[in-house]
Amino acid sequence: MRLALIFLFFCISCTNSNKKPTYNFETHFEKSKGLETATYQQTIQFYTHLAEIYSGISIQTIGETDSGKPLHIVTLNPNREFDFSKVRKNKKSILLINNGIHPGESDGIDATMMLFRDIAQGKIETPKETVLVTIPIYNVGGSFNRNSTSRTNQNGPKDYGFRGNARNYDLNRDFIKCDTKNAKTFTQIFHLVKPDVFIDNHVSNGADYQYTLTHLFTQHNKLGGDLGKYLHNDMTPKLEEKLALKNWDITPYVNVFNEVPDKGFSQFMDYPRYSTGYTALFNTLGMMVETHMLKPYKQRVEATYELMKSMIEIIEEDHMTIQQKRMHSKESLHNYTKDYVLSWEIDTTKTTVLNFKGFEGELITSEITGTKRLKYDRKKPFTKKVNYRNHFKPNVEIKVPNAYIIPQSWHNIIELLKLNRVEMTSLKKDSIIKVESYKISSYDTRKTPYEGHYQHYNTKIINTEEEVNFIKGDYIIYTHQDAFRYLLETLEPHAPDSFFNWNFFDTVLQQKEGFSPYVWEDKALELLNNNPKLKKAFEHRKKNSTTFNNNWYEQLDWIHKQSEYYEDAHMQYPIYRVK
Repeated sequence: MRLALIFLFFCISCTNSNKKPTYNFETHFEKSKGLETATYQQTIQFYTHLAEIYSGISIQTIGETDSGKPLHIVTLNPNREFDFSKVRKNKKSILLINNGIHPGESDGIDATMMLFRDIAQGKIETPKETVLVTIPIYNVGGSFNRNSTSRTNQNGPKDYGFRGNARNYDLNRDFIKCDTKNAKTFTQIFHLVKPDVFIDNHVSNGADYQYTLTHLFTQHNKLGGDLGKYLHNDMTPKLEEKLALKNWDITPYVNVFNEVPDKGFSQFMDYPRYSTGYTALFNTLGMMVETHMLKPYKQRVEATYELMKSMIEIIEEDHMTIQQKRMHSKESLHNYTKDYVLSWEIDTTKTTVLNFKGFEGELITSEITGTKRLKYDRKKPFTKKVNYRNHFKPNVEIKVPNAYIIPQSWHNIIELLKLNRVEMTSLKKDSIIKVESYKISSYDTRKTPYEGHYQHYNTKIINTEEEVNFIKGDYIIYTHQDAFRYLLETLEPHAPDSFFNWNFFDTVLQQKEGFSPYVWEDKALELLNNNPKLKKAFEHRKKNSTTFNNNWYEQLDWIHKQSEYYEDAHMQYPIYRVK
């Protein structure tokens, strides 16, 4: 009898060990009736349980963040294939969804949890051609810093995370400079996943209007070619049409501040510092979702959910077109020989007319300041024709070099290039190579700090050809590779988000050696007397510049800078171009 009981207990134990646990997959957002957002712990636990029950979902940790916690990616693939190289070989399209880059803008966190659950449980149609990947909460440190007041203008949730990360960086300004561990890990994830389409979920500040949803696609002229045309002419209108059929109106991101949008507005230019600007460097179709801060939280989350569903429908319908256009764009860039546009400006000759749904606004006298303030009247909704300036034209172009050469001493730059899968070759021996060389002729610098930097802008260069001695171990990087755009927009110093403009090369801006005036006076006089051309240029400068003529030190310094005593390294940009 005792043996029989032991055997029965063993059988029951084995049966229980093979039985999957049961979980309640109602999200914290749903339990709170749409008033609250999930914490970091609740979010990760939700996806962990989802992956435990549903074999088509995988959760894994990748890399580090400034908070000390890792980043996670959650992958939904009904085929249970989670090796991304194999996913691509199977011709599946990949959608990467980023949430919580600004954790106070938490709509996407809750919407994506419900989206993954509903697909896994068969509540909505399972994608056949699309694999979904999400970063549940990108700004982990900011998500721990919960409060209910820092989003001054926002209508819910009850409490939420903070915009700055664990080191108070705005992560949506860090994709090029990679000051944070978060950004370095995102780069690792991005090049692992290689998404065809990218969505970054946000909540907008700005004007008041009727829409819950606005979209901010990467700028189509900047993306360029057939891919840019597809984004502008196909993907964007398809998304708008699908959402309209679901009674969710959407409009382009309302890019105004303290003004009424019915005066017209321009598309936001997503430079590579931003997520969609960065992903565009690798030909990924990117968009930011910007729900409207003044709408109730439940409404915003539901709208984000429907938008992501609609984007999946588009990818399902157009997956072959998207893949073909991305491949064609990559092949075109591999053979690109034309001028490349580094910077863009609004083309005022082209506009799109929107049937914009807003509220009447007027300037009234402020009871606080006594000056005029903007006041919207929600009792006066309107639909008006509004000019939307969403075409850009080049304002800075360069000739594409065949290659760049980077001295190995600039290891911080080399590490970032390697992180972004840039192909490079080290020189096998010391070599003298004819190159194009840049001298920084002028630049402006921000007077206040911006994301940990005093950023440069309006950078101007002088281009010369010379032979330079490079040493064994320096790197040559050919431009015709997958990282083509990334190389040009980081290594050309006058690009808006270049490594130079982000202060990576500030040591070359400081002169290391100088002169003692009482010694240099005699040498400078000898130099002028022995060089009539130099003396003539000096006298001309004194005659035509009162400032120069009245500043004795500036005169001596000018002569010094024309002499062999002036150091070559000052203002010399240390990355060289090979034609």
